[in-house]
Amino acid sequence: MKALNKINIILVMLCVSLCIAQQTPATKQTKDVAIVGATLHLGNGNVIENGIVVFGDGKIKSIGPEASTPITRQAMDIIDAKGKHIYPGFIVSNGTLGLVEVDAVKASSDLSEMGTYNPHIRSIIAYNAESKVVESMRPNGVLLGQVVPRGGRISGTSSVVQYDAWNWEDAAIKTDNGMHINWPNSFSRGRWWLGEDPGLKPNKDYSKQVKELTDYFNNAKSHIKGDKNEHHLPYEAMSGLFDGSKRLFINADDEKGITDAVNFAKSQGISNITIVGGYQASKVANFLKQNNVSVMLQRVHTRPELEDHDYDYTFKQAKALVDAGVLVSLEPSGQMERMNSRNLPFYAGTTVAYGLTKAQALQLITQNAAKIMGIDTMYGTLEVGKSATLFISEGDALDMRTNLVSKAFIDGRDLSLETHQTELWKRYSEKYNNQQD
Repeated sequence: MKALNKINIILVMLCVSLCIAQQTPATKQTKDVAIVGATLHLGNGNVIENGIVVFGDGKIKSIGPEASTPITRQAMDIIDAKGKHIYPGFIVSNGTLGLVEVDAVKASSDLSEMGTYNPHIRSIIAYNAESKVVESMRPNGVLLGQVVPRGGRISGTSSVVQYDAWNWEDAAIKTDNGMHINWPNSFSRGRWWLGEDPGLKPNKDYSKQVKELTDYFNNAKSHIKGDKNEHHLPYEAMSGLFDGSKRLFINADDEKGITDAVNFAKSQGISNITIVGGYQASKVANFLKQNNVSVMLQRVHTRPELEDHDYDYTFKQAKALVDAGVLVSLEPSGQMERMNSRNLPFYAGTTVAYGLTKAQALQLITQNAAKIMGIDTMYGTLEVGKSATLFISEGDALDMRTNLVSKAFIDGRDLSLETHQTELWKRYSEKYNNQQD
């Protein structure tokens, strides 16, 4: 009887595991593939009508107009994509995909670490490659992303991953290449639940908080230059900021905070700087351009934070920054940010309605994001020699009505576009179709 009970338990566990199992990651490309007849959106501002792209061993071998790009059809798989569109895989900036599975289940969250100063925390080792949320990105063409820790004054390091892998080691494209800090708020809102005025007021501790951060950076530099026999893991983790191998990502929103944060980083000898969020970044766009500071712009689909801002303030930010010559990508942080990451192409599409061209909007989530993350030598655009990370859409991928992805590839691997959501959609479509019959 005990043996039978054990067998029953094992069977139940197997059934449960099958119910929650993810799509098996695609196998390595073994045969060249040619996609012909599609409109090619290269991600660098150029578009090729009636084009052809050939890739093998995970890399693009040739790309151009179909009429002038000969192929050996007998030696490869041919995909007829006439009337369709090909794009580079979209890239999530400042993302937390794979760090939290269910917000209400604390045990499934590896979003942040305890403590204020955590430069030694590596978000990549907490990344869950088998997340159901992660796999739901692929049907919208979102194939790559940054894995970013949250919390504290210094949150830790981020890495870049691709969204079709067995584990974080397989997923990683570039590890620990960014350090993330949360700049002190120069203003704060009163706590209405304590009877305070809910309006904005100066943060009386701002100078003190900036000094504490400055002291921490100075102590880290002193330690790195000092006795090599004395180890201090958090300080040593910051060495990449000072030798230029790591980019500093600074979460800052208000005009004063952004300006102070950039000046602080420059005073520390840090040259690779990106502002994350940047709600008022357009007010200091020329300053950012002069200092070669890029911006990961907060989610486009948010309400204005200040009562004197236009209703479409957040929609117009990207246009203002791009016109000033600032390198800009789009990030999805905010409420339900992991689920909303799949809407990345539609955030870009909204910027088209508010002034950017479609080519410029596409760059926000392809080439620009790749440049900021330091992966642009292999990803972000469709070019010979770069990774064959791309997808085929039935229509305009920046429009939610026509973003219908029929094929997707990461490093040339033919991905499954099935997810828990598509399985449910098919299940209930059949149910109601049968009822109608």
